[in-house]
Amino acid sequence: MNRASLVFAALLAVLLPLSLLAGRVWISPFGDGPHNAALILAELRLPRAVLAVVIGAGLGAGGAAMQGYLRNPLADPGLFGIAPMAALGAVASFWLAPLLPPAVAAWSLPVMALGGAALGMAGLALIAGRTASDGAEGAGGGIALFTLAGLMLASLAGALTALAITLAPNAFALSEIVLWLNGALTDRSWREVWIAAPLTLAGIGVLALAARSLDALTLGEAAARSLGVEPRRLLVLLVIGIGLTVGAGVAVAGIIGFVGLVVPHLVRPLTDRLPSSLLLPSALAGACLVLAADSIVRILPLVTELRLGIALSLIGAPFFGWLLVQMRRGRL
Repeated sequence: MNRASLVFAALLAVLLPLSLLAGRVWISPFGDGPHNAALILAELRLPRAVLAVVIGAGLGAGGAAMQGYLRNPLADPGLFGIAPMAALGAVASFWLAPLLPPAVAAWSLPVMALGGAALGMAGLALIAGRTASDGAEGAGGGIALFTLAGLMLASLAGALTALAITLAPNAFALSEIVLWLNGALTDRSWREVWIAAPLTLAGIGVLALAARSLDALTLGEAAARSLGVEPRRLLVLLVIGIGLTVGAGVAVAGIIGFVGLVVPHLVRPLTDRLPSSLLLPSALAGACLVLAADSIVRILPLVTELRLGIALSLIGAPFFGWLLVQMRRGRL
């Protein structure tokens, strides 16, 4: 564990108990809170906090891996089709749920969101995988084709999602779709934790398998091949790992953007800047960012709770603009 991992692990250890106390109903650590404080902690705030940690860790690790693979500090896993395809699957569930038995309809949203993420993963692998298995020039083409394929899938999923919103069967479904797409952890329970946690941990584990290959790729495609890196295997690991981490988060919380973009930049100065050194601290930093943001939206004095996806976009969009300015000045 490097210095960055220790720093963000310590920060997470501080943020997690604080997040359990914060909310519209504040809970005192000295036991003089509301009479149902234990119930609020066990059934509402603890699963929500754990889910924030899980989703943030997945998005942070996915962002670090994506930036390492594309060698582009502006890369974000949400821009490459998997998150929009997962969102499309979730939106489709709002159409199908009324037609399904209640016991099945209760699981339709996460199942269809994961199905959409799987379709996005398969699309990326089918479009970009063949080029990634070519020669040294093909490896560079594979990265470019991967980017274009992801953007194409994102555009297609976005258009189909907009169509689904336009043709929403009723006002209730329209409201649910729009609110869900903005991303939030409101009213999430242990069920969502048990859906997202195993998939996210599996995804981070797959990305860890690709870490050394990503390190070699920083030397260039030809040098990476000479060191034994197999472009097709690396691509498959990236697609599976990011599909699991991003798809699991979208399946239970909607679209939460910019975490994968912001977090690696916070972590990179504390490491040797190699992708393998970024994965674990980026996961921890992502967990800290999402947990802190979710705690803040809970205590804002608004009539209704600000959606977590909107809050992080308000942070991420200016940060993205700052990165563009830094890149134009040659500082990235």
